[in-house]
Amino acid sequence: MENITQPLNETLITKYLSAADYNPTHDAMLERTLERIALKKEQDIRTPDELWIVDHNDVYTLGQAGKEEHILQRTDTPIIKTDRGGQVTWHGHGQLVVYWLFDLHSLGWSVRNLVSHAEQAIEDVINECLQDSEASSNNISAHARRDAPGVYLYADMPEPDSNTDMQTNDTPDDDKIMLGKMASLGFKIKHGFSYHGIAVNLNCDLSAFNAINPCGYAGMQMLRLSDFVTMQKAPSAQDTQQISNALSYEQVTQKLIDNIAKRHAGLIELRAIAPK
Repeated sequence: MENITQPLNETLITKYLSAADYNPTHDAMLERTLERIALKKEQDIRTPDELWIVDHNDVYTLGQAGKEEHILQRTDTPIIKTDRGGQVTWHGHGQLVVYWLFDLHSLGWSVRNLVSHAEQAIEDVINECLQDSEASSNNISAHARRDAPGVYLYADMPEPDSNTDMQTNDTPDDDKIMLGKMASLGFKIKHGFSYHGIAVNLNCDLSAFNAINPCGYAGMQMLRLSDFVTMQKAPSAQDTQQISNALSYEQVTQKLIDNIAKRHAGLIELRAIAPK
């Protein structure tokens, strides 16, 4: 497991973990969070917040209140119970996982603020990528839902037949229809410190989700960014001209880190959240 740490500024650092097994990563994340809690309580020391950028080896994780019934079939992929919120999900290569080890009290964030910043950061980055691609001509956009955590893709709804009502109450606007889910999130808060975080499907194999009800939603269609924008698959093996207009996993990762860092610094404010 490769481990690289890079300071972004005095209050935020990034740590990169590649080919990471879930249990050792979780244990290290929890240990670091407990260390930070102790330093603040015992010595009033504010430690830098951390973003852990993780490329996980294949794993299914089941949240603290997760129900086994949402695991539809057993495969060779490990199933691990963990202490985050939410139901069952999958992590693996080609999926961008970012763990937010934040001191919410020092930031002045509520748990709702944390969730909204996470969703809106993902929205910003996915929409930027979509706007620079052919997807923009199809009027596809990313939005959080009012009734379920995560980020979903929506398309402009075709003109409804005069005898048919196609509107649904889980869309961000009456004129959009949901295509599926591209990003999941689940946090754990301990003494005002957050850990766990978000997972964004970039160019992963979505078939792993067929064995579960993703996040507890039966029939939820999972999506990946590479089906909507051109993404590099193996940059080192491809001709540079062929991939000149293609996004890399690393470029999307950096866009997301930059957006989160600006939110952490107070440079991007939360947008209004639509009422239920």
